[in-house]
Amino acid sequence: MWYKETNIYQIYPIGFLGCSYVNNNEKDSKVEKLVKWGDYIKERGYECILLNPIFKSSTHGYDTIDLKEVDNRLGSNNDFKNVVEALHKKGIKVILDGVFNHVGREFFAFKDVREKKWESRYKDWFYINFDGNSCYNDGFWYEGWEGHFELVKLNLQNPEVVEYLLSSVQMWIEEFNIDGIRLDVAYSLDREFLKKLRRCVDKWKSEFFLMGEVLFGDYRQIVNNEMLHSCTNYECYKGIYSSLNSMNLFEIAHSLHRQYGNDEWCIYKGMHLMNFVDNHDVSRIASILNNKNHISLAYTILFTMVGIPCVYYGSEWAELGEKNNISDEVLRPTFNKPIVNELNDYIKKLIRIKK
Repeated sequence: MWYKETNIYQIYPIGFLGCSYVNNNEKDSKVEKLVKWGDYIKERGYECILLNPIFKSSTHGYDTIDLKEVDNRLGSNNDFKNVVEALHKKGIKVILDGVFNHVGREFFAFKDVREKKWESRYKDWFYINFDGNSCYNDGFWYEGWEGHFELVKLNLQNPEVVEYLLSSVQMWIEEFNIDGIRLDVAYSLDREFLKKLRRCVDKWKSEFFLMGEVLFGDYRQIVNNEMLHSCTNYECYKGIYSSLNSMNLFEIAHSLHRQYGNDEWCIYKGMHLMNFVDNHDVSRIASILNNKNHISLAYTILFTMVGIPCVYYGSEWAELGEKNNISDEVLRPTFNKPIVNELNDYIKKLIRIKK
């Protein structure tokens, strides 16, 4: 599988391309700018691009309106199809962010429930109690993702929901020719759904890559021959910056040995997890390290450990960004052109060494 030897450049398009945070239904073609950025990505040595949600949503991309339509703030389906084709010509594979655990309140099926209540044919697509009420005064209670009621949790044990999601994935593969999917909050997804997804994508496109977002627990629960090929390695993410900040590499050394050491009890031997020092959900490495001179050391660990290294856009030139409780927009800024500095050149060298 190609993913075992690749590296990833992660972009959050809504922020990166300067889209308005709230979708006002105005159309643009900003996604086409990714073609020009593809030259930079290729020249730096990256072989794969991970695009966080590009499908139509109300705000940040995870409150999906339509899984089969590119967000109008980014462009049209045809615009994106052209982008994927252009990136493929440059030798860059494309992974999309698949948000299958929840949708937004404007998602067509949930809008139907809000309008028709008990009479809606989609009422069983969600976890609904018509004896209660929501914080939006819908006249019924529903389960939101981890208490976020702008994110309506899908019922992945409903065959119609599963069919809708699988048909969406099939469309992205057949019409856009994407190379993989990052499964948002994979730790929340129904295991039988993951098995069915794996069987389907294996049939639709050989060597299609499934990678899940997992924060904790035993990664083998969903990374195995029946479900996903890989997942996010949050254990080592924490170990890298904590070890550098404490000036003691014990934590990252312990994690690497626990995962990949030679002892019989080491648990992830043979697996290729996705490693990172930051992403669109956490503070950037340049903001979280006590000593900024240690940024290059963090990337050295990242590119010399087992697994798939992933670099978040802007962090390769030490962009700052500290997570807060108000908004994640500070972590997802707009850039008009890349900055090539000593750190960026050093990471380019690490990419060559890793290869």
